[in-house]
Amino acid sequence: MYIEKNREVHLARRPEGLPARDVFKIVTQPVAELKEGEVLIKNLWMSVDPYMRGRMIDRKSYIPPFAVGEVLEGGAIGEVVESRNSAFVVGSKVSSMSGWREYFISSGQDLQPLPETTVDDQAFLGILGMPGMTAWAGLMQIAELKEGDRVFVSAASGAVGSTVCQIAKLKGCFVAGSVGTDEKAHYLKDELGVDAVINYRTTDNLHEAVAQACPEGIDVYFENVGGDHLEAVLNVMNDHGRIAVCGMIDQYNATAPVPGPANLSQLIVKKLKMQGFIVFEHWEHYPEYVKQMSQWIQEGKVSWKETVFEGIEQAPDAFLGLFTGMNTGKMLVKLS
Repeated sequence: MYIEKNREVHLARRPEGLPARDVFKIVTQPVAELKEGEVLIKNLWMSVDPYMRGRMIDRKSYIPPFAVGEVLEGGAIGEVVESRNSAFVVGSKVSSMSGWREYFISSGQDLQPLPETTVDDQAFLGILGMPGMTAWAGLMQIAELKEGDRVFVSAASGAVGSTVCQIAKLKGCFVAGSVGTDEKAHYLKDELGVDAVINYRTTDNLHEAVAQACPEGIDVYFENVGGDHLEAVLNVMNDHGRIAVCGMIDQYNATAPVPGPANLSQLIVKKLKMQGFIVFEHWEHYPEYVKQMSQWIQEGKVSWKETVFEGIEQAPDAFLGLFTGMNTGKMLVKLS
């Protein structure tokens, strides 16, 4: 099958600060005929995630930077539409890291078949994919969550944060979180059962708001934001508390070094553990996570939301929306 018009999103230039729309360029080019052992994938869904902002910077990190003039990469769910590889039959669904394009050819080594499940395919980009696994690994492997812990989650209505909240509640914990709109606050309290929620954009004093939301202190902080959030939480942490650092979106678009919290000495005074993590280093636990989360889903104990943009031409806007709080739950782009 020869695909004459395959649209891809390329990195046109490296951004400074918050990326503008012209950082992205939509390119149309053909897809070649298959060779023996190859498969043709039509992407159905793609993910946009905050970590992708770091890959737009030309620097050494845990994952190589995007190349200017080349197609971007990211999680995607696709369907095999042509196959010359016996391991992948036409019509089967797969996950890959070849998002930001409508079609691609693969040898199969970079493809993961989706398991048979009643859950929608795109859930493997969210609750059953990297964001969900990130929440579980951060809580269970890094923060060593215990029943009855007092938990605070920043960016608590996002794909990762909302999963953190639900897992912690299922483990019998008091859970508080921060969000940027009243609508998101209502979602956390009314639908997910979060005990206390702060709208950081409307509170006059974040330090006081965190203290009021967590009157018995904080044992576990799941860090997605950094900046003022980290400083406010450090003051409220209980002795021997644990901080799992998943992300610091407050700094992703900074054009100059950002000063650290003025109260880092709390790490010593309160004997705190603060550890960053990358979910891919914990991927050996993924089968365990999927088994547990699938059970919770079947029992109706976990739910999730998606914010969906339609069409690959909308992918840049979906990505930029991550930094202005446009999403509740997982931000996705439906390609077909």
